[in-house]
Amino acid sequence: MQYLLTRPDSLNATIQLPASKSISNRALILHALSGGTTLPANLSDCDDTRVMVRALDGHPQHIDIMAAGTAMRFLTAYLSVTPGTRVITGTERMQQRPIRILVDALRTLGAQIDYIGNEGFPPLRITGSRLQGHEIELAGNVSSQYISALLMIGPVLPRGLELHLTGDIISRPYINLTLQLMHSFGANAQWTAPDRIKVEPGSYQDVPFTVESDWSAASYWYEMLALWSSDADDSVAAPCIELPGLLPHSHQGDSRGAEVFARLGIHTEYTAQGVRLTRTSTCADRLDEDMTDIPDLAQTFVVTCCLKGITFRFTGLQTLKIKETDRICALITELRKLGYVVRSEQDSILTWDGERCPASDAPAIDTYEDHRMAMAFAPACLVRPDIRINNPQVVSKSYPNYWKDLQVAGFRITEGTES
Repeated sequence: MQYLLTRPDSLNATIQLPASKSISNRALILHALSGGTTLPANLSDCDDTRVMVRALDGHPQHIDIMAAGTAMRFLTAYLSVTPGTRVITGTERMQQRPIRILVDALRTLGAQIDYIGNEGFPPLRITGSRLQGHEIELAGNVSSQYISALLMIGPVLPRGLELHLTGDIISRPYINLTLQLMHSFGANAQWTAPDRIKVEPGSYQDVPFTVESDWSAASYWYEMLALWSSDADDSVAAPCIELPGLLPHSHQGDSRGAEVFARLGIHTEYTAQGVRLTRTSTCADRLDEDMTDIPDLAQTFVVTCCLKGITFRFTGLQTLKIKETDRICALITELRKLGYVVRSEQDSILTWDGERCPASDAPAIDTYEDHRMAMAFAPACLVRPDIRINNPQVVSKSYPNYWKDLQVAGFRITEGTES
């Protein structure tokens, strides 16, 4: 399937974003560990959360989490402390995504985990038990989801958990988000030093909990406003996007995207309902940014900057190569279709110095089974009227109503067949 996107005549809309996938998936694990019956409210309806709900409902013996990396990591830890033997697997790409670091850490605590196929990769056979270990040393530059998975099972360990992170600690906001949610469910967990976290033994509480809207999803609406330009007369209303349900002091790491977009000419006004986005008259001509804490926004900012002619150097992107796809390679490949030569350094840096190349006629963007490739490139139709998105259904992983919301905002979508 392929979508041809046509820009709207104006850009004024109120969009109900999906609930946060990051919060939903953590809340589901914490709810399950509490043994409670009060399911969190306003859960995300994305693929990643659906597979988590299905896996936790009745604890099936064979769990297929498809392409949900978060579910694979969180459930691997959860199943290690849950009675029973289960197999957890996923898509072909999921079976190529490494999980050895998490498995080794859990084995240090006493977990019984076996590789069914290739050593170091899913699928896994996990036999849950009462883990007696309580201390782990882990490199701080691994995926924060490994760290969060371990932290969340900490309270149910007989002696709790002491986690020592070595070297540079990436994605610290995601770790803090996990700690904040653990507190919400009654756990006692905190940083005791810049590189150490202690989780006291105890139990989680079955408490009412409502999931807030997703700041990662909001980034694409910021991008649309940043790319908007119009030759219309003054009778057309100034562009404005309202996004209910976003909180000003959110623990979601991607809320920092609002501050970065402020340098690209987007003003965020916090209201009683959420946020109201408008354009300003100032915009940076270059962006240098450490994205260690916000790697999921890399595609959004790379595409935005190229299409606005803003040179950049984005560092801290070492986790991009092991996401749903190799996002560094995918960005470089697809942006060439639009005429931009983006380069990588050390598998963790993306740069653009303004270099251009011939663009493809009627470019069709491949999405690589990656939801964020589709959502980050779709707004390019505001600059390139002939943009096409291949396999657009991948957005269901985190934002199932993305295309419907684009239509609410006035975008026209024509369905075709990928050539």
